[in-house]
Formats: sequence, C-alpha cells, structure tokens
Amino acid sequence: MFNHKKFLTTLTNSPGVYCMQDKDDTILYIGKARHLKKRITSYFSQTQNSKTRALVAQIAHIFVTVTHTEGEALILENTLIKTHHPRYNILLRDDKSYPYIFLTSHTFPRLGLHRGAKAVSGRYFGPYPHVGAVHETLKLLQKLFPIRQCQDSFYRNRSRPCLQYQIKRCSAPCVGLIDEAAYQEEVQHAVLFLEGKSQTVITTLVEKMEMAAQTLAFEKAAKYRDQISHLKKIQAHQYVSTQGGDIDIIAAVCQGKLGCLQVLTVRDGRFIGNRAFFPKIPPNLHLSKGTDKIEQAKEGNKKDKKDKINQTQIQILLSAFLPQYYLAESRYIPNEIILNCDINDMTLLTEVISQRRGRQIHIHSRVRGVRARWVEMALENANESLVQRQPNQYRERLAALSIILLMEKLPQRLECFDISHTQGEATVASCVVFDSNGARRSDYRRFNIENITPGDDYAAMRQVVRRRYHRLQKEKAQLPDIIFIDGGIGQVQIAQTVLNELQLAQIRIIGVAKGADRKPGLETLILPENETPLKLPKDSPALLLIQHIRDEAHRFAITAHRGKLAKKRRTSVLEEIKGIGTKRRQRLLSYFGGLQSLSRAGVPDLVAVPGISRKLAQKIYDFFSRQ
Repeated sequence: MFNHKKFLTTLTNSPGVYCMQDKDDTILYIGKARHLKKRITSYFSQTQNSKTRALVAQIAHIFVTVTHTEGEALILENTLIKTHHPRYNILLRDDKSYPYIFLTSHTFPRLGLHRGAKAVSGRYFGPYPHVGAVHETLKLLQKLFPIRQCQDSFYRNRSRPCLQYQIKRCSAPCVGLIDEAAYQEEVQHAVLFLEGKSQTVITTLVEKMEMAAQTLAFEKAAKYRDQISHLKKIQAHQYVSTQGGDIDIIAAVCQGKLGCLQVLTVRDGRFIGNRAFFPKIPPNLHLSKGTDKIEQAKEGNKKDKKDKINQTQIQILLSAFLPQYYLAESRYIPNEIILNCDINDMTLLTEVISQRRGRQIHIHSRVRGVRARWVEMALENANESLVQRQPNQYRERLAALSIILLMEKLPQRLECFDISHTQGEATVASCVVFDSNGARRSDYRRFNIENITPGDDYAAMRQVVRRRYHRLQKEKAQLPDIIFIDGGIGQVQIAQTVLNELQLAQIRIIGVAKGADRKPGLETLILPENETPLKLPKDSPALLLIQHIRDEAHRFAITAHRGKLAKKRRTSVLEEIKGIGTKRRQRLLSYFGGLQSLSRAGVPDLVAVPGISRKLAQKIYDFFSRQ
C-alpha cells in the first residue's frame, strides 16, 4: 500500500507535474500543480468524491517532475496526457490542445487563435498555457495594431468598412483604406511583440497607467494594469516545448553514498517525460579511473576538496551510465545527448554510440538558452529524486528525543512557539505542530498579539500560550506531549505558569535557548524539572529534530510578521529583498501589472525587466518560492 505520509514529508512545494501509477506501473492520472506538495496532499483528505477515492485506492507510486513555472507545468501536463492517455484524465480533465496565435500568409494577413494541426501556411506563435490570456491579447493587439481578425470569407465580400473600423480596431484593408506597406508595418510591429523582441507596447501602457494614477483616474489605471498582466502572461517563457529535435538531457548528482541520474526525454521538440536511475555507488569509487583527479582534489581547502571529489564522482557515474544505457538492444538513441558536466571519454563514447545508431550523434555539456534551462530542470529533478530516495530519519530522531527525556513511548504530538516583531511593532506569535510522521501544516496557527507593551516577549508568550490551550481545552482537541519554547528560562517559566493555571501541568515544556553567537549546535535545553540546562552534542539526532522544529516555528512566525508589517505600512514585500529599491520596485510592479503576476514570473521573465540582473532575478524568484 502506498505510504503517502512518508512520501509527502520529502516532497517539494515547487511547481511541477505529478504522475500516479498503479502496482503494474500503469499511469492512472497526470496532473499539474503550482505547489506540488499542497496539491498531492489534497488527494488524501477525507472529503474527496467517489472518483478520486477510487483513484487513490489504486496508487502504488507517484512520480513528480519539477518545473520552473506553473506555465511550464501546464504545457508539460498536456504533452504527457496526449502521450500516455491516462484513464482517469478522461474522467477528471479535458484533453483539449493548447492554443496558438496564428498569422496567415495573406497579402493583408489576419491574426487569430488556432488549435490543432498546423495545416494552414502562416506563422504560429505558441503554444501558450492560458487561453483566456490569448483572447485578451488578441483584443489588445487589435487595439494597438489595427490588424484584421476576420475570416477570409468575410474579408473578400466587404464593400464598405465594418464596425471594427468604426471603433478603430481595424484599418479596413478589405476596402483599400490602408496600403499594403503601411499594413505590413503594423504586422511587423505585432510580430516583434509576439516574438518578445519589443518592449514598446508595455512601455507605452506603463506610461499611460502611471499618468492615469497621477490624475487619480484609478479605474483607467487598473485597466492598463490588467492589460500589462495579460501581455506578460502571453509572453511568459516556457521551456518544455520548442522547435523540433530528439534530445536526451542527463544530469547526475551524488550525496554521500547515494547517486541519481535523471534522464529528460525530448522528442520532436517536446519534453515528454523523465526517469530517475539510482546506481549503486561502491565504497571504492575513488579507486576507478578518476583516482588521479581525486588525489589532486585532496590539495587545497576543505570545501574545494569536497566539491572536486563530488564533481569527479559525477563524471565517473556519467561515464559508466552512458554505455550501459544506450548500447542496450532496444534503446532509442537521439540525435543529441546533453550532460550536466564534461566527462573524460566523451569523444570515445560519442564514436561508439554513433556506431550503434548508424549515424553521427552529438554528446556535449556546454549549452545555453533553452538547453541550459533543460539541464537546470534535470538537476533540480535529480536532487528532488535523491531526497525522496534517502531513508526517512524523522522517526529515528523522534526516538532519540524520547530516550533523552526518559519517555516510555514516542511523543505523538509536538508543538513549538516563537515570537516575532520589529522593535515591538506588529508582534506575531507562531505555533507549529509535528506528529509521529512529521510536520502537520494544516494545524499550524498564527496569533496577532495585541494589548501588550511593545517589545514585551514575556507578555506575548503568556498571551499566546493561554489563548492556544484555553481553546484546545474548550474544543476538547488533542493536546501536545511536548511544548518547545524558542527562548530561555524566563519564557519557559511564563509558559509553565499558564499551563498550571489551566491545569495542564502534565504537558512537558522545553526551552530552546540560543548558544553563543546564535550558532546552530550550541543551543541549550531548558527543562523546568532540571536545575541545570541540558546540552546535547552537535550531531545528536534529538538536537537536530529540535532545531528543525524550532527553525520551522521561526520561519512561520517571521513570515507572518513580515506580512503584517508590510500590510500595516502599506508597502511592498519587495522591500524585504536586498537590492530592490523604490525605482526597481515600481519598474517590476509596472512591468508585470501587479504583485500576483510578479510572484509567478520565472527568472528569464524577470531578467527582461530593465535594471534587473540575472543574479537579482534569481534572488526575487527564490524569495517568492519560499513564500
């Protein structure tokens, strides 16, 4: 039976596609998600309909493919559904093809939406994941560039301009009110925009939006903002479908004694799937043909040594994997094989595999553009697969904690509190909950702390503990076995006093006091029943668990505090990103039409904004991913 709880503990919250398989490895359902962990978790709730429960009952494996953006996930989902035709997708999801914007090859071309086979000659722009955005963009393009969108049969039979001309949505080429040269100039402007080579339209809309806002015409400004948002949706970069070619992208990663090789498969320009391989890494891997490099790596500082040894292990893995994988009798060999790093015998392997195929192939690792993003995607999925492959250490750490605390059985519920504020302003308390399987995010709670002296952490702790456990008592809900307090003896004594008042003295309290310089591993544990604080070794499994729970409470508290502070000051959360000043913030919000569209943008979309470097774009992308 599929252990969904164990699977979910290691699952990422990034966007991507998930494939559900039964015990015979038959794909049951393919779906996409903006947050993989949240979406897959929802399948295992108690409120699902009968069809979903029938699907969940058959699940034996779930495989995920992490993508950079939700748009990429949407297109990849469509591709995989058309390739595999899963049974439950017919019941649960429409199988329509994604739309293109189509420009005919007519003397006076028309712009329109196209689905299906590319049977008609002309230019196709796409595919695009948001059909609503395509419709809105066609309307907008009609306003900006008066290109006709009527069918040829309608165009040929006009004797006078139609209503579209009267409302300035068409230049009426049907009755000769514009010459061919002027019309083609409008067409070229539209093509440049659709190819992403021109920012003129967006710049114009931004200027109009700012001008409308300055004159207090907020409805007009909102309209321009929405238009910018639609334009950015239609221009959004996607890297899971491109022009022709059969390519395999192979990325290898190593962590200790574990290794993973992720193979991404591209056929006819479409990313159609991926597969992870977990070769057994022998303990004497360094004695193979990479010995010289590893011996050289032992010189220099510790970090460089570790990085060089890891890189050599990856090269050895790739060198061993390629011949075994591609020299199999039934294996299809593509025209191009892309690796995440160079290998020593690349020339020899290229020659041997080319002979096996009967024609020249190309094996290389130094790529740019779309191919570089494919390599990034392969690496991200390899690391994600490796995390899921590693043994679950949570229960081992939980057992170590119970031994240290002399408990007769494993604790079933752990709660941790943290207080966050900025010089007493916008004080927020967090409560995170862990059970025998890990974090229970659905049980996390945030508390707005009011009516206390600003900066009084003791008063804040007293308020949150009383509110939390008075309510649990009232609702007769499950109480924790252990409460962790991010603080020292003062906070612990406050919490203990409140629990005594509520007659909940049976709940154990542990304070987690930060060590010197607040460095991890130097924490001391405050137990009310012990006169002296308890100090555990840095590598203690129990301490690692406590650090994990404490850090999660801190993250949850500071996220809530920042949100409250931003709302209170009516400022953007972008201020939290180092390097984003007033001008860059305004430029980003104007360019994307709002914070919501900005939060969904990928790194290449952010780099397109004037003044945003790739390093800063990555920082912005990572910030919103964490949120």
